[in-house]
Amino acid sequence: MANAKLEIQQVQKIFQGNRKKPDVLAVDKIDLSIQKNEFVTILGPSGCGKSTLLRIVGGLEEQSSGKVLLDQEELRGPSANRGMVFQAYSLFPWLTVEENIQFGLKNKKMPLPERKEISSQYIEIVGLKGFENHYPKQLSGGMQQRVAIARALANDPEILLLDEPFGALDNQTRLIMQELLLSIWENAQKTILFITHDVEEAIFLGSRVLVMTSRPGKIKADIPINLEHPRSYQMKTEHAFLTYKKQLTELIRDESMKAAIGAK
Repeated sequence: MANAKLEIQQVQKIFQGNRKKPDVLAVDKIDLSIQKNEFVTILGPSGCGKSTLLRIVGGLEEQSSGKVLLDQEELRGPSANRGMVFQAYSLFPWLTVEENIQFGLKNKKMPLPERKEISSQYIEIVGLKGFENHYPKQLSGGMQQRVAIARALANDPEILLLDEPFGALDNQTRLIMQELLLSIWENAQKTILFITHDVEEAIFLGSRVLVMTSRPGKIKADIPINLEHPRSYQMKTEHAFLTYKKQLTELIRDESMKAAIGAK
């Protein structure tokens, strides 16, 4: 698509086997265009290649064939133009909240006053003022993920990639984090690609929801989510939301059944 922020062109990933294990086709010839400032969520059954696709975009995994382009330039390997947040709390335990957020900026040789100004801004945005000098072990899971998101945003990436970042959180904290991330996106207007297993989460956050097939992963459905912004948790009981939920649940159930049958 012309002027797309991110383009995935015929991307395929084959994990090489050996004499005991056959090759595994994880994702198969995926074509996808994401526009600037879109919040795109990806749903799919376990093992369908969602995370593999995200890691390819992030430069952490090399595709077997195809191309990934960001602003019309082909991506090769990781770069600061893509910020990544994982399910595991990937913070440096020996660094404070402030130091974790400043880590990428320090690697860029940014002067300390500028680093402190940027980290203070994002500490305020994610609601961690007063915790600047705490270490990760002194924080709850939700607070650690706030730091991880702030660290990714502090580097001002072109696109933010999130791999089930709230999957390990309790339900109440997860709901709060969803609203926080949506609020950040509504204000900062970053381009976001977000992996999740949760249908409600995909609808609530996404401007589009992509559904992947069981392995090998392909794009089965691309559904625009026409819900107003700003969004709040109350809309999850509204008719329009529940209609999307029914549609997506049926799509995911169909692919999960195929995956279960194929695993027997």
